[in-house]
Amino acid sequence: MTLRIRAETLTLSLREPFRIARAEHGAEGYVTTVAVELEDDRFPGIVGLGEGYPDRYYGDTPETMAAVYPLLLEAIGEPEPSPEGLRAAGDAMGDAIRWNGGAKCAVDSALHDLVGKVTGRPVWDLLGLSRDIPPTDFTLGLDEPAVVAERARRAAAFPALKIKCGGPADMATLRAVREVYDGPIRIDANTGWTPDVAIRLLPDLMALGVELIEQPFPARRLAWMADLQQRSELPIVADESCVTDEDLDGLVGVVAGVNVKLAKVGGPGPAARMLARARDLGFRRFLGCMEETSVVIAASAACASLVEWADLDGCLLLADDPFEGLELGPDHRWQLGNLPGLGVARRAS
Repeated sequence: MTLRIRAETLTLSLREPFRIARAEHGAEGYVTTVAVELEDDRFPGIVGLGEGYPDRYYGDTPETMAAVYPLLLEAIGEPEPSPEGLRAAGDAMGDAIRWNGGAKCAVDSALHDLVGKVTGRPVWDLLGLSRDIPPTDFTLGLDEPAVVAERARRAAAFPALKIKCGGPADMATLRAVREVYDGPIRIDANTGWTPDVAIRLLPDLMALGVELIEQPFPARRLAWMADLQQRSELPIVADESCVTDEDLDGLVGVVAGVNVKLAKVGGPGPAARMLARARDLGFRRFLGCMEETSVVIAASAACASLVEWADLDGCLLLADDPFEGLELGPDHRWQLGNLPGLGVARRAS
């Protein structure tokens, strides 16, 4: 085996506390993520950068990720430095272990960066995709309505805002945001609603000009999701109910859209394939993220030509991103250039 991996657990400060309904990601003002460096003895001096987000909700911690890396590298072997080799490596990781999307994402994103640097090709090109991507929205966590509204006012230049819901003050928060922001509002309850709550709120959400409703109910309550979608003119988007490609068939006829994240499905290669299949099944497609650095946001942006909605603001939530090279354009689209690999590098200390 020629591949070697080094992993570093990063504890990163957030610009502001960031709470969601099912857990408190960064409620204390910081998050944990895992950065990796991947080397291949066949290509001395070239290092692939990757990242995996250890989300306990999906069974990943820094410790489980470290335990899984040797299994994944053994499954990959000596991958061919080509799009075909990357796909074969992704398939091999999927065959080796079913879950652990965070660990797979770390390896897959680093391998795409490595192969891009070896071949002189950017990741979006290795994936056979386009640089024409939608702008990112900006996400606001749960807090007091006035606090969320003030954050919305500061983020008003973004073409859409994503508001975390699932608390007792949802409508007060959304009305306060609408007073200071006139663009599209996307809401994400992170499994925090019941059917009675969702149905009661639906007319008010329509009146406020909400664009979509993401994951209103617990992940396996698909009958609840299907009933709400039948009642709603707004698209219902599955997130926690849609972890990997295996979940897509069961969501046909249940929801209008799916949210794909690299940390769930296992990296840019599996994400691009999942999004293409979701498109073929007729789903509207949302590309999301965790509170990650610009390494994974760059890898996600490389897949974004496959979606109509992008929520790729994870690195913008950080007080100090330890990586550089990814630039947000004045239209709030991530700029995908022609640099090989992901186009990001560790900031000089």
